[in-house]
Amino acid sequence: MPKIKKILIANRGEIALRIMRTLHEMGIISVAVFSDADRNSPHVSFADEAAYLGPSPSKESYLLQDKIIELSKALKVDAIHPGYGFLSENAAFAQKVQAAGIIFIGPSPTAIEIMGSKLAAKKAVSQYDIPLVPGTDEPISDLIEAKKIAKEVGYPILIKASAGGGGKGMRIVENEDEFEEQLQRAVSEAQSSFGDGAVFIEKYISSPRHIEIQILGDQHGNIVHLFERECSIQRRHQKVIEEAPSAIVTPSMRQKMGIAAINVAKACSYHGAGTVEFIVDEKLNFYFLEMNTRLQVEHPVTEFITGKDLVREQVLIAEGKTLSFNQEELSINGHAIETRVYAEDPQNNFLPDIGKLHTYKRPEGPGIRVDDGFEEGMDIPIYYDPMIAKLICFDEDREKCIEKMIRAINGYIITGIESTLPFAKYVMNHASFRSGEFDTKFIEKYFTPENLKTSFTNDEKAILAALSSFIIQQSSPQNQPLTQQQLKEKTNWTKRKKSG
Repeated sequence: MPKIKKILIANRGEIALRIMRTLHEMGIISVAVFSDADRNSPHVSFADEAAYLGPSPSKESYLLQDKIIELSKALKVDAIHPGYGFLSENAAFAQKVQAAGIIFIGPSPTAIEIMGSKLAAKKAVSQYDIPLVPGTDEPISDLIEAKKIAKEVGYPILIKASAGGGGKGMRIVENEDEFEEQLQRAVSEAQSSFGDGAVFIEKYISSPRHIEIQILGDQHGNIVHLFERECSIQRRHQKVIEEAPSAIVTPSMRQKMGIAAINVAKACSYHGAGTVEFIVDEKLNFYFLEMNTRLQVEHPVTEFITGKDLVREQVLIAEGKTLSFNQEELSINGHAIETRVYAEDPQNNFLPDIGKLHTYKRPEGPGIRVDDGFEEGMDIPIYYDPMIAKLICFDEDREKCIEKMIRAINGYIITGIESTLPFAKYVMNHASFRSGEFDTKFIEKYFTPENLKTSFTNDEKAILAALSSFIIQQSSPQNQPLTQQQLKEKTNWTKRKKSG
């Protein structure tokens, strides 16, 4: 397969920029696409070339499969990188790209299709010794039979949509009396969200951890895993904070999960970068959940602890190259944590908060990485996901990494909109997170909006009082001199301010 010289990124914002940085390092020409809302976005100016897609709504721009392919052919690109979201897990799009004689940087359309259906995925991996959550392996078609199976599995149970994700088409059923109503709701939501009303039953694990394994596979049958990521801090079944490695995964458990993830990839002849997600119960039993056939939002934490550029590996795999390393050559070095910085108000149920970034100052320093797609003065558009950036920190161990994240959050200045940074700082300081004893119900168990209300220590209150007194006195017509006590307090405040 010939060397790839030009790639169109069928995406926007931070992931488009992140892909382009690697392409520039590899000497590959990058092509951006953009909508009206993104005409002046950093990913457009950073690219070597850019092409207009259409109006702001994604269905009129970033989801236009045929137009993206037409532009790619007109601009004579060798490959298309879909990033994540939008068309990244669309088997039909991958098929169209290949039919047009363009390389799709991702797995085969068949692999995407199999793993895009949770039921098809369960069937595919059943030939391997991979732990599965007890439940059905076929869509619910008979209400009476479904109730019988639910009773055998044991309440509470989970009704889940076979297609899609993000918590849509998912309902917890506590007892048989609720079953029929919750089933109807799950089917309706699955149909409206994904155009597929197929749902199935799983045993509900009440206090789960969400742990995933990053894998890479080439087109010659070689597959490796790049260890785990802990993704249990979530809101609305969507991740907010991720880290690698997990605080609870032992070397033995890591090896078993890694082998299971590789076998999932083998079940669909996978090549490219992918993530196998597992749910882990209180006894550290793990069960296959699903596979994401694309680059994950949280991939930077894996890059930090392994030293591997996953986008670079994706491109090399797409070129037909053999993996340049094997499992034995991979090791975990240090600890990394990622905070997703959303334009959301944690004090108002994490509702999106659009507006203008009046102030936008990124934190800097060794082991601090910010992947973003915005600049100061830009508006947060209403048409897309409200994520502003990903703040990633790396250090030699988990405790130091947590402390570095807190310092980075303190140095990340955003005004004009509310963000999830205060919530992230709350998590970093929480005893449950620091001890590693937490699960996907962290917010439900520990967080209330009152937790983010500003409070001051006695020393800070004294400093503020002295400062207020100084300001009042300075503005007074008489401009009376400070007392010795006020002067001492002012001096101490000034010293503290200079020392940070």
